[in-house]
Amino acid sequence: MAETSRVATLTLDGKTYELPVMSPSVGPDVLDIRKLYAQADVFTFDPGFTSTAACESAITYIDGDKGELLYRGYPIEQLAEKSHYLEVCYLLLNGELPNAKQMEDFEFRITRHTMLHEQIHNFFRGFRRDSHPMATMVGVVGAMSAFYHDSLDINDPWQREVASMRLIAKLPTIAAMAYKYSIGQPFVYPRNDLDYASNFLHMCFSVPAEPYHVEPALAKAMDRIFTLHADHEQNASTSTVRLAGSSGANPFACIAAGIACLWGPAHGGANQACLEMLREIGTVDRIPEFIARAKDKNDPFKLMGFGHRVYKNFDPRAKVMKESADEVLELLGVHNNPLLQVAKELEKIALHDEYFIAKKLYPNVDFYSGIILEAMGFPTAMFTPIFALSRTVGWISQWKEMIGDPQGKIGRPRQLYTGPVARDYVEVADR
Repeated sequence: MAETSRVATLTLDGKTYELPVMSPSVGPDVLDIRKLYAQADVFTFDPGFTSTAACESAITYIDGDKGELLYRGYPIEQLAEKSHYLEVCYLLLNGELPNAKQMEDFEFRITRHTMLHEQIHNFFRGFRRDSHPMATMVGVVGAMSAFYHDSLDINDPWQREVASMRLIAKLPTIAAMAYKYSIGQPFVYPRNDLDYASNFLHMCFSVPAEPYHVEPALAKAMDRIFTLHADHEQNASTSTVRLAGSSGANPFACIAAGIACLWGPAHGGANQACLEMLREIGTVDRIPEFIARAKDKNDPFKLMGFGHRVYKNFDPRAKVMKESADEVLELLGVHNNPLLQVAKELEKIALHDEYFIAKKLYPNVDFYSGIILEAMGFPTAMFTPIFALSRTVGWISQWKEMIGDPQGKIGRPRQLYTGPVARDYVEVADR
């Protein structure tokens, strides 16, 4: 619970109102305006809620000016270097890093929940063969509530736990099946002898006709992508999950809502938009043309994958992702790929051009993750589904925290109404 030790005063129409000042463990103080409407008959106006704290949370902290991201207090750089995704999942869900026994038990439970109910295969086949994998994922994840009736009661802690395990375990299977369905290949069942990232790559790229070897370096890079995307405070999709959950909706419906929000190109679809931009540029010799357009205030063109709404410095996740990108490109030897040549040249320009440096338009995590996934062989349509399965643990952690918040209530934003005032209905013949 945040501490309240001071008050701010608001004077309106000759009356003074006291607003408690709440102090977080780290970050800016927050004005408590919960009683403002009742006392002063006024709302606050904050489009996009960029200056409003809608909840208390102890999960993730971002300092955009410093370029800092903490999961439960741990810097993302340390976790990406020393930890792995399932350990990070345990941390986000439970607040502390697991000991050896807890880690073994957690990994065992996740691994044994990766299979889907067999009848869900029929659900996949109801989609058009050329459906975007995100469209498929929204539908299938929402439909999980029709298959797993024993984990829908949000008031039962055990059912919440089972739903959490199922979602973390099954999202890679769902994402891989969505991919396989989109390219006309048979579904590949998960394997219990593989780690989380290797299992996902196996389900995506293996075929029944021949053995498939998961390259450890690629599995490590994929695991790092999962880790870096696991949570990111109260972003649009996380806020959507919390808002849906505030109504008492079941966890599968809430996560499906988060996936739907993540699909937007301004959010989870940014890495796909970045690769599509690289394709539009096409070749290295056309880069100056697009750089000039990006600098032209009258040109609507924007360089995707550069800068970040929150980070006013270098995105800390991008530093780690750049290392992975260099390792993957070196391993796969894809330096002659025209698309990746354009990406590397753009990166060089952004890190040295005074315009980009002055505006802090550094390559962000979407830029590098798109490069890695492209090099691995994923089509751009799969970039956002991979983001979604990575972020699932963050959504669940935020959802569970919201369910347990004694101050929680159904989300109900207000508005600044600018429509017509009350008027009388006029019969159609008299209009």
